[in-house]
Amino acid sequence: MSAPLPWFSRNAIALGAVALSVGVLAACSSGGSSSSTSSSGSSSPASSSGAASSATANSTPITIGASLSLTGDFSTDGQAFKQGYNLWVKDVNAAGGILGRQVQLTILDDKSDPNQVVTNYQTLINTDHVDLTFGPFSSLLTAPASQVAARNGYAFVEGAGGAPSVFDTAWNQTDHNVFDVSLPIADELVPFVNYIASLPAATRDKLTAAYPSADDPFATPPVQLAQSKLEALGVKTVYSKVFPEESSSYKPQADLVANSKADIVVLGSTDVPTVAAFMSEFAQDHYTPKMFIAAAGPDQGASFIKAVAAGNATGMMVPNAWYPGYADTASEKMVSEYVAQYGGTASGVNADVAEAYSVGQVVAQAITSVGSVDNAKIISYLHSGVTLTTVQGTAKFDALGENANADGFIFQWQSNGTKFVQVLPAASPGSVPIIAQKPAWAS
Repeated sequence: MSAPLPWFSRNAIALGAVALSVGVLAACSSGGSSSSTSSSGSSSPASSSGAASSATANSTPITIGASLSLTGDFSTDGQAFKQGYNLWVKDVNAAGGILGRQVQLTILDDKSDPNQVVTNYQTLINTDHVDLTFGPFSSLLTAPASQVAARNGYAFVEGAGGAPSVFDTAWNQTDHNVFDVSLPIADELVPFVNYIASLPAATRDKLTAAYPSADDPFATPPVQLAQSKLEALGVKTVYSKVFPEESSSYKPQADLVANSKADIVVLGSTDVPTVAAFMSEFAQDHYTPKMFIAAAGPDQGASFIKAVAAGNATGMMVPNAWYPGYADTASEKMVSEYVAQYGGTASGVNADVAEAYSVGQVVAQAITSVGSVDNAKIISYLHSGVTLTTVQGTAKFDALGENANADGFIFQWQSNGTKFVQVLPAASPGSVPIIAQKPAWAS
C-alpha cells in the first residue's frame, strides 16, 4: 500500500493530530481561509466560495482536509497515502492551482482508530471549515468518516475504502456522497478465480485451498467471494476461518493452514505484518503452497520486500488496479516524481500512492468542471456519468459511487523479488507469464 519509508517510521504527534500545510501561499495563514462556515453541519460548505470575486478567489487557497493513519496498524499505508496526496498538491500548485487558486492540504493523524477518524473529520469540517475533504485509508475508517461528511453535505472522494460495507450504509444510499476512485473490493480476486477456471477440469478437481481471513470489511468480502467461486469450480476447501484483525500472534492460524497442506492459500490480509507473519510461520513449518495470494500487503513495494526478504517474495500475488509499470503517461510521470522526491526505485512505489493521487485528480476535474468548490455541485457532477482520468485509469461512478470503469489485475513478485509484474488476466496487455508454483522459502 515505499522505498523511502522505514517500516517503523513515525511522525511526531501533538495532541493526537498532525497538521500538514502544503503549497500554501506566503500570505495565507496555516489555519486556512474558509469561504463559509457551517453552523449546524447541515449546510452545503464552500458554496459561497464559488461565487467569490475573481480577485478574492485567486488569493484565497482551496482548503482540503484529510485524516490518515500516520501511526497505528495502518501507518505504512497512511504514510504512503500522505505521499500520494502531497505529490498531487505539489503538481497541481506548480501548474497554477485550480481555478487560479493554490491548494492547501491539512492532514490529521487518526492513529488507525475509527473513533479518532470521526473526531478528525468533525474538526476539519466544523472547526477548520475546510472547503473539501479527502478520504482516509481503509474501509474500516472510511465508513464512519463518510458518515460525518454526509451529515455536513460534503463530497467524500476516497481511494482505499471500497468494501461493500462502505456503500451499503444507509447514509450513503440517502446522500450518495462517497466516491471510490479505485477497484471495488469484492471483485478484486475475480481475475485469479478466472485463471483457475481456465485450467483443465482434471487439474482443478485435484486442487485444495485454504482461506484464512482477518475480520475486516476490506479483507473478508473478496476472500469469501473467491471461496464460493472456486468451490463451484471443484476446488476443495480444506481450511476456512476468520480471525481477529488485531492478533498478538498469527501462529495458530498459520499452523492450521500449513497442516492442511492446501495447494492454494487465499489470505484475507490488510497489511504487510499479517502477510509476513503467515509467510514466516509457513517457512518454519516447511510448507510452501503452490500459489499464495493475499488481499493486501505484497502491493506495498519496498516495505513488503524489507519485511519478508526478496527471495521469499517471489511468487507472492496480490490484486490491484495499478502497479508502478502501468503504461500511462500521467502514471509514469508520477512514479518518476516520486522516486526523485522520496528515493528508491520505481518497483518500490506503493500502490497507495497512486490511489491517493487519483483522489486529487478526480476532485480537481470536478472543481474545474463545476467552476467552484460547492460540494453539492461536485456530488451532482460525479454522479452525472462523466468519465474522468486518473493515474490508475479512468473513473466513472455508478449510483452508489463505486468506480464502474476500474479494471482488476493480479500482480506477482518475480525475479527473486526484484520485479513486481502484472500476470492476470493473462490476455491483458502488459501481462507476463504467471509463476504457478511458488519457490520454496529462502532460509
